[in-house]
Amino acid sequence: MLTTTLGAGGPVCGRIGLGTMGMSFAYDPGNRDDETSARVIREALDLGVTLIDTADVYGPFTNEELVGRALQGRRDEAVLSTKGGVRFDGADFTLNGRPEYLRSALDASLRRLRADHVDVYFLHRVDPEVPVEESWGALADLVTAGKARAIGISEMTLDEVKRAQAIHPVAAVQSELSLFTREFLGDVVPHCAAEGIAFLCHSPIGGGLLAGRYAKPADLADGDFRAEMPRFAEDALDANAHLVETVRKIGERHGGTSAQVALAWLLAQGDHVIPIPGTKTYRYLKENAAAAELVLTADELAELDALPAPVGARE
Repeated sequence: MLTTTLGAGGPVCGRIGLGTMGMSFAYDPGNRDDETSARVIREALDLGVTLIDTADVYGPFTNEELVGRALQGRRDEAVLSTKGGVRFDGADFTLNGRPEYLRSALDASLRRLRADHVDVYFLHRVDPEVPVEESWGALADLVTAGKARAIGISEMTLDEVKRAQAIHPVAAVQSELSLFTREFLGDVVPHCAAEGIAFLCHSPIGGGLLAGRYAKPADLADGDFRAEMPRFAEDALDANAHLVETVRKIGERHGGTSAQVALAWLLAQGDHVIPIPGTKTYRYLKENAAAAELVLTADELAELDALPAPVGARE
């Protein structure tokens, strides 16, 4: 596995990470197998996929518990990140960026993770009711307390990143970035490169769309959150089929898969860009890890860059 650093002076981690949300939350809820998922997390470490990403809202709470069990005895092999600031009551999401809440949230996360610290603690969303400076100051205090080695911010604007930087260094930002979601390439990704900030890409395969796994809404399991996303509507799936086909053909040239092409394109955006695809199976984990070895040609990168924006919003 190729490696990079998680931010300037940060820990070394694999160029491909592992997002664990789908093991416990949102995706294909009828296909949950904690024992298999825990094994996949440990197998990820064996493959050099050392960045393991979770959040307290996934479940809620159960995903952190799963990750904590999986990493028992191997915590020092992982670069562990979690997030706080979003709550889910089973029906609705709410934001809470108040300092006292974030402090208690990380304490609770550490108990579930069976850890005395995380490598990166993310503000999961900026709470519009709380100035980002207040939330970020609370996270900075958690670094001072040794509960987080570094802090990051998720789903942010460039202005919010800069405002946070003025208070305490930003080690990483995290947002959706893929061939389906490219808006951050215009400002946040270049800013991160210039400032030594890691950019973690969640949903790097477009929730599975770029792998060609979903051609019609009926391909999603009952209760899958993606069924509510505009890009999984039938008209959007039909309209975006040409984009998916382009990715597939490039994969064929390399003897690889569409998902590997989608990940290789992200890796080509800079050494600070770290995709964190999620999976519940060793087969796809191994496939994703191998994408770090796939090198796209300049012509192929240009072909992918020229693809039109997809139909349908990401949320």
